[in-house]
Amino acid sequence: MLVAGPVSWNRIVHLEDLPAPRPHTVFARDHVDTVGGTSAGKALNLAAAGAEVVLATLLGGDREGDLARTALARDGITLLAGSSPVGTEQHLNLMDDRGGRVSIYLRLPEPPSSNPHDRELTEALAGADVAVVDLADWTRPLLPQARAAGKPVWCDVHDYDGTARFHRDWVEAADVLFLNDDGMEDPLPFMRSRVAAGTTVVVCTRGARGATAVTATAELHVPVAPVHDVVDTNGAGDAFVSGFLLATYAGHGLAGAMEAGHRQAAECLCSPGLAPA
Repeated sequence: MLVAGPVSWNRIVHLEDLPAPRPHTVFARDHVDTVGGTSAGKALNLAAAGAEVVLATLLGGDREGDLARTALARDGITLLAGSSPVGTEQHLNLMDDRGGRVSIYLRLPEPPSSNPHDRELTEALAGADVAVVDLADWTRPLLPQARAAGKPVWCDVHDYDGTARFHRDWVEAADVLFLNDDGMEDPLPFMRSRVAAGTTVVVCTRGARGATAVTATAELHVPVAPVHDVVDTNGAGDAFVSGFLLATYAGHGLAGAMEAGHRQAAECLCSPGLAPA
């Protein structure tokens, strides 16, 4: 499987509550520096479940890039990392115990003028069962390349609000589309419109309320069992996508794939970092 998109090195700060927008002092419960990024989350969860993954991303030749490479050195992940001339992507994430997050981008990577992994990436795309193309300006050209190669395109647009122009290429290219309900009060009309436009499956995750899927023949809501002893909410959405993907390619139906997504997300929630160890 090919996963293409962001990998970052993050500082995660855990707070009892996200800070109010006024000058004041807040004491963190704890903090950790760790690998982040939606594509890292998907690759690590897929590899944890035994899948072979090619992860295409951008990393700098800096300390943060070295730390991210070490964190991604898991059996099953082949890393194709282009060299970002401005360094590795970095975030500061403020997290509360309920999964609320404020993500502050400290640095965005830039693609190199030429990538020595271009041939390897083309070969990986040709050999992949599916192309998971995440949101990043530099991944945009992979969308038509994957479609031209006849590969199913899976895209995760996160908290898309239904109108943002940046996301449009991913929304229109996806055979299977994921989003969460943070950006829309009622995502169902958007989901139905995408299926009418040709998307095979649209899935909206709703946190503790479960997930909803829309296809041309079905609308299905699958609740999720309460997860106790939550350790870290980072990566839960990427874990859901990974579990859903693996179950789909194992031949499970829509309900089974959604239940597998919930199980993988629950394992992620009960583990430190983006994926179960």
